[in-house]
Formats: sequence, structure tokens, C-alpha cells
Amino acid sequence: MQAVDSEQLGVQANQLLASPLAIIDLETTGGHAHLDRITEIAVIEVDAGVITNVWQTLVNPHTGIPPTIQSLTGITNAMVADAPSFATLAPDLLERLTNRIVIAHNVRFDYGFLKAAFAQAGLTYQARTLCTVRLSRALYPASPRHNLDTLIARHQLQCPARHRALGDAQVLWQFLQCALSEQGHRAVDAAVRAQLKQPSLPPALDRAQIDAIPDAPGVYFFYGDNDTPLYIGKSIHLRSRVLSHFSADLRSSREMQIARAVRRVDWIRTAGELGALLKEAQLVKTHLPIFNRQLRRTGTLTSIVLNPREDSTNTRVAPHAHRTVQLHIEDLAKPLDHSGAIRYGLFRSKRTALNTLRTLADTHQLCLQTLGLEQSNTNGACFRHQIQRCAGVCAGKESAIAHDTRLRLALSAMQFVRWPWPGPIGIREQDQTTEHEEMHVIDQWCYLGTATDDTELQTLLQRRQLSMRFDPDQYKLLVRYLTPARRARVIDLHEHAQQAQAA
Repeated sequence: MQAVDSEQLGVQANQLLASPLAIIDLETTGGHAHLDRITEIAVIEVDAGVITNVWQTLVNPHTGIPPTIQSLTGITNAMVADAPSFATLAPDLLERLTNRIVIAHNVRFDYGFLKAAFAQAGLTYQARTLCTVRLSRALYPASPRHNLDTLIARHQLQCPARHRALGDAQVLWQFLQCALSEQGHRAVDAAVRAQLKQPSLPPALDRAQIDAIPDAPGVYFFYGDNDTPLYIGKSIHLRSRVLSHFSADLRSSREMQIARAVRRVDWIRTAGELGALLKEAQLVKTHLPIFNRQLRRTGTLTSIVLNPREDSTNTRVAPHAHRTVQLHIEDLAKPLDHSGAIRYGLFRSKRTALNTLRTLADTHQLCLQTLGLEQSNTNGACFRHQIQRCAGVCAGKESAIAHDTRLRLALSAMQFVRWPWPGPIGIREQDQTTEHEEMHVIDQWCYLGTATDDTELQTLLQRRQLSMRFDPDQYKLLVRYLTPARRARVIDLHEHAQQAQAA
């Protein structure tokens, strides 16, 4: 670790912003803030436009540096072998960065790595950030590119060590000075203010309360007078999402109403996105917040059910001679169904299901009379066939098998997915920042709860028969989540459930 005298930068100090700045650059083992690690850090501290300190250090990532990264940066495994770990550097670095606006090129990358590394070291870090990519776009809109090499060429900047932390940070300091010289203080200040602009909070909310919310996955709550639930939402970036509700340029009439009514904000952190989605769907139905339009509807669900006709081979049977299947619209009392019937769709009412069937009949030339949705005509052919909206199964112009095959194809996109496991499962989800792990317990598409240890898991499994509540919103998100492409970490809990029930 070494400290570098500010004179080594070879630049003239200029007044830029009144706020203290930290111009930073990081080198890392890869591009994922929660999986890869920092290998080098540089910080240029600026106060009232004057460089007051320059600091840089290599960092031992305690993992191998990929050959491509070594080739790009010149930082090898041997160079970092004796370097301090981030945990060792963290207290000093945090002191350097505290109460400073962090400036970096593509600042989300560097800031994301810093937040993740501080969290792994057991420290909380939050800062206002300024991105020089966005600043360049705002000040030089005619330029098609704004990467660091473009800035170097466009402004003839000096970079003694490209792809090294201090060299790249020096380029940013030079760019800020060039921008002030070329565009003027007013233009630069306006572009900076646009980036740093923070939403004005409702009078009843304290900014410290908002700042305490982690920018991590979870569910947030807005409460009004007498702790009345106003709104429940979810996000993988909680604090950013909460602040977005109060952004004046994006505010809808509903969000204006929320802003006027909100008195308190609360939140629950989850390990990941799935946990946030499941919690949100569950909590909205439990608390029924005033401003949640989706997810809160409850009541009996209805499905379209097809059963094979036992007498389908007897074409002389009337009045069902044109049916190989029996179609019903039934309430979905429980998701568990071993009857062999095939269910299609989840509807809020029988009327909605009927309307869906009529639309499908029009699109696919199905016979409403054959489907049992219209009274049978004694002459055979239905009225819709006469106006060419039915292919004619009722008039003997196509077979019942052909008609009902087309019916199944028309319904196939809505087919209810059968539960593919013998019993309950657990879906593991890990918080990439803290490495905290949760297990979401699911049975017959019913979310039973989330366990963080074996005791909680056993409790959920013991109470699963009492806890099973089918939620169509949770069903839909689980069907999407449990596709092979998502590679969900699924654990079969069938044997654990049997042991729990026996206990």
C-alpha cells in the first residue's frame, strides 16, 4: 500500500464542486460484484476543487485472477499474494470515502463492488454517486462513444497506466477539468445537479429512515395515519424503488396520493428476487393495502375441466354424439387433484371462463352446441355453422375427434401445470451480498413459508396441511421460476415431510 503525493498527478487544481469528492477506480477479477473480487483500489480525494490526497493499493482477492484479466490489467496473482485483504483495508477506506460524492466511470460498477465488499466485511456503506459516462453524454451529446479510451482521445488526456486503478482515476480528474474549461461551470454544474438530484420526501418521512433501507431485495410497506397499510411493493433494490415513488418527474396521480398520505415506511429484506415476489403476493392479500390494485383479489377460482367421455366410442349416443370429451366449468377448491381431469386456466368467475370459451370458439371454429354451451338444435347443425363460424362437427362435416383435438390445442396454452414432485420442495436462494441463505417451501404450488434453519423448516413441514392456501399469483410466478432455464436450486422435501408428520 502506498500514498501518492498530489503533485505526481501533474494537473492544475480547479474549483469544481462545493462538496467533497472521491474519484475512484477499481480493478477486479471479473464483472460480477457479488461473485468477483477487487484486486486494486485508487482514491483521489478532492476538497473545494483541490486534490488533498491520493491513495492506491493492491488488494488480495483470495481467489485466482483469470488470465484474460491479468493480460488486460497487468495485475498478476503473484502481485496480490502479499497484498492486504479488503477486510483489512475496509475501516481506513470507509473513513476516506465517508461524506464524499463518489465519482467513477460507469459508477454503478465500482460502487456495486464497494458496497458488496464492505458488506462482506461487516460494514454498511452508502454514498451519493456521479457517473462520468453520464456526465460525458450530457455535456458532449454529439459524441457517439463515451468510454474511457474515447475520453482520452477526444480531450488528449494523459494516462500513464491504462487499466490500472490510479491511472484511470487520474484520467477522470483530467476529464472534469477539461469539461469545466470547454463547457463552462454553469453547464457542468447543471449536468452534475441533474445526476445528484434527490427526490423530495413527504414531510412526515425522515431521510435517515429512508437511508437505512438497504439497496437489496425485499418488500417495502407504506403506512398512513393510524398505521393504515397504504401500499406494499417489492424490488431487488429496495431503497432505490422506495425513492422512485417520490420522484416528481415520474409521479403518477396514485403516487401523488401515496406521497400525501404516507407517514411511515417499513421493509423486510429477502435473500433474492423470488423471496420478494412470494412475500409481496402473500402480504398484499393479508393486509389489503388501499393502493394495491393487483395481487389483493381473493375468492373462489374457476377452471375449465375436460374429462374423456366413457361413451365416446358410441357415436349413436344422443345428444352427445359429437363429443369425445366432457367439458365443465368448475370451482378450483384445492390445487391437489388426482382425478385425471385436465384443468385449463384460472378464472375469477364462471362468467370469465365462459367468455374465454366463446372467444376461443370464434377463433378456432369450435361448436358451442357440441361444447354444451348452447342448447342442441333438433336439426343437428347449429346456427353458428350456418354463418360459417363453426366448422360443422354438429352437421357431420368433421369428426368429433378432429373437433375435440382442435379444442385441446386451443386450450393448451392455458393448461394448469400439474405438480411434478411427490411432495413438498424447498427452493434455495442466497443473498449474494451477505451469503445469507433462505429456503422457500412449496407444496402443490402453495407457498408454505420461508425457512432460514432446520428448526423453521421442520415447523413449516409439520404445519403444511394447515398452511396450504392456493394463490394464483404465486402459482404463476413459481411456474415461470421453475423452468429449466432458471436452474433453480430445488430440494425434494418429501422424506423430510413424512418424518415431520410422524414426529
